[in-house]
Amino acid sequence: MNNPNPPAAAQTPANRGRAKALTIIALTFAAIAAAYGAYYLLYARYHEETDDAYVGGNLVYVNSLVSGTVVGIGADDNQPVKAGQSLIRLDHADSVVGLADAEARLGETVRQIRQQFRAVDEAAAVLEQRKSDLARVTDDLSRRTPLAGTDSESGEDLAHARAAVVTAKDAYTVAQKQLASARVAVDGTTLRQHPSLLRARAAYLQAYLAAQRNDIPAPIDGFVARRSVQVGQRVAPGNALMAVVPLSGVWIDANVKEPQLRAIRVGQPATVSADVYGSHVEYHGKVAGIAAGTGGAFSLLPPQNATGNWIKVVQRVPVRIALDPAELKEHPLRVGLSTVVEIDTHNRDGSVLTALPLADASLDTPVYDAFLKAANTKADAIIAREAGHDE
Repeated sequence: MNNPNPPAAAQTPANRGRAKALTIIALTFAAIAAAYGAYYLLYARYHEETDDAYVGGNLVYVNSLVSGTVVGIGADDNQPVKAGQSLIRLDHADSVVGLADAEARLGETVRQIRQQFRAVDEAAAVLEQRKSDLARVTDDLSRRTPLAGTDSESGEDLAHARAAVVTAKDAYTVAQKQLASARVAVDGTTLRQHPSLLRARAAYLQAYLAAQRNDIPAPIDGFVARRSVQVGQRVAPGNALMAVVPLSGVWIDANVKEPQLRAIRVGQPATVSADVYGSHVEYHGKVAGIAAGTGGAFSLLPPQNATGNWIKVVQRVPVRIALDPAELKEHPLRVGLSTVVEIDTHNRDGSVLTALPLADASLDTPVYDAFLKAANTKADAIIAREAGHDE
């Protein structure tokens, strides 16, 4: 009769092999678990990584401030430009005529105000003359009055003397009123502070700026993008004609998941690698700010989750990474490129509600300040020329 259970000695080699294999597998998984645990404890829990990150940048639009017809274009798409460089030229014929008219009106106003000041001096001189006349006829009447009724002074002469005093008083009163009227136009002011001059000067400044704005400059250094204007096109104020992108001030918008956000703080260091250069080129930056909402919340059509077939989807929040300008200069980036971002979250003392101060000079342009400065200089020169020695 056969025994269904073989002797223990016959099962020993197979059991030992199976046990050895299971032991190796168990030790392997234990080693993997230990390695992952060490990796998590020492590195992974202090680093957040995402490949949903893209290069962002300012798109500075070039607009026309006046209406006109385009007669020249100074730069095309992808070309580098410097701040103040002429990008678009408009027909300036009308503005030149308007500027000449404003200059003539400013000069005419200066001369008219000079006449008003001279009129005050003339009225004051006339008043002094009338005062002297009044004093003279009054003295004459005083000499004649004691002689009234004598042979040396007739009644007719005395009546004439009295009439002369009345006439001189009336003339003196008229002269006083004329002086007061002349002073109204210039009282409490100077030639340069006269309201009429200020109004004419403002009109000249406006005409000068309109003439200068027919030459549209680049507001910042950068590269031309989105040129939509053509020669011969009629443009109006506010129309976007092209854009200038300052590639020296680009940043990274890293879209991190909600669970990753709990460890991220403003000011934490970050490393970035771009697909265009590969992993061997690394950029170093800092967390500059955390968006006030998820990407979907600010979309054109925000998601409506109050429905019966709602499915939870992990949301992502944009985190801005400011990059080192020196590294950007060595390896330029383009707006929209894909990147991989890794944020070191060891230091969690920073805030999630503040942001690093702006350090991008492209957010400020002094180009348009020169127009007003030149306009003021020209206006002052015209006033000085027309004022002569009266200034």
